[in-house]
Amino acid sequence: MANSWWEIQILCDPTLEDSIFWRLQQFGSRGTSSESKGFSSLVRAYLPQIQVQMLDLSALALLLRQDALCMGLSAPAIQWNLIDEEDWASSWKVHWQPQEIGDRFLIHPAWLPLPEHRDRLLLKLEPGVAFGTGDHATTQLCLEALEMRLGDSPVGVEQPRDLVVADIGCGSGILSVGALMLGARKVYAVDTDPLAVKSTLENRELNQIASDRLIVAEGSVDRLLEMIDAPVDGLVCNILAEVIIDLVPQMTALVKSTTWGALSGILLDQAKPVADTLEENGWVVAALWKRGEWCCMNIRRS
Repeated sequence: MANSWWEIQILCDPTLEDSIFWRLQQFGSRGTSSESKGFSSLVRAYLPQIQVQMLDLSALALLLRQDALCMGLSAPAIQWNLIDEEDWASSWKVHWQPQEIGDRFLIHPAWLPLPEHRDRLLLKLEPGVAFGTGDHATTQLCLEALEMRLGDSPVGVEQPRDLVVADIGCGSGILSVGALMLGARKVYAVDTDPLAVKSTLENRELNQIASDRLIVAEGSVDRLLEMIDAPVDGLVCNILAEVIIDLVPQMTALVKSTTWGALSGILLDQAKPVADTLEENGWVVAALWKRGEWCCMNIRRS
C-alpha cells in the first residue's frame, strides 16, 4: 500500500473553504482542489497512504467540524478512500477548467490546450499544492482589485509602469503574475510555505516572466524588508483575517504615503476587526467589495 494515496472529500459551505485549505495544508496535503456543487463546495485533498492512519483522518474530520461550529456554520460531510498512485496526481485536474475573471483575465490550466482566439490576458497556472487557482472568491476579488489599479492598457499591449508591488502570502503566484501582466514593473513575493515558493517560481517560468521582475523568497514581511530597496507602490495579501491583523503593524515599514493595497481572505463578519487594525496603523478602507461571505478591502494610506 506504500504507493496508494488517500483522497479526502469534504462537502462544505463555501465560507469554510479557506479554513479547510489551511487545515489540509497543516495536515500535510500534497494537493487540493475545489469545485461548486450547487450551493456547496466539494474540496478534495490527497496524502500518501503511508503518511497517515485512519485515526489521523478521524481527528482531522473532528477538527473540521469544530471549525464549522465555531463559525456558526453547518458541519461539513467528510469521507476518504484509497486510490492508486498513478491516479492521484491527475484526479483533481479534471475538475478545473479555464475561467474568466474580471474584465481582463483568463485563468488557464497549464495542462490544457491553449485557446485559438482570445481577447483576455492569458494567465497559465499550475498551482500544485499552493492556494490560488482563481476558483475562490478571495482570489477573484484580489485580481479584480488589481485590474482597478493597474488595468488601463489594452490587452496584448504591455506597458510596464514604474510600479512595484509586494505579494504577501503569494501561494501559487497568481496575484503576482496578474499584477505583472497588468503592467507593474516588479513584484516581490513571499510565502512562509516553501511549496508555495516553488509553485510561484514554476508559474513565473510558465508565463515567461523574467526573474528580475518577479522576485520570490520564503518568509513574510521581515523577508520583504530585506528584499526591497525602497517602499512599494502597492501590496496584495490574500490570507486569513487573523494573519492579516497580525501583519498590518509590520506593513508600515514597507510603504509610503501613496501606497495602496488589496487585502482578502476576510469573512464579512471579520471585516470590522481588520478595518479597526488598519485604521490604528495609518490606513483607510477606501472600498469594500463583497462576494458571497467574503470581502476584499481596497486600502490606502491615511
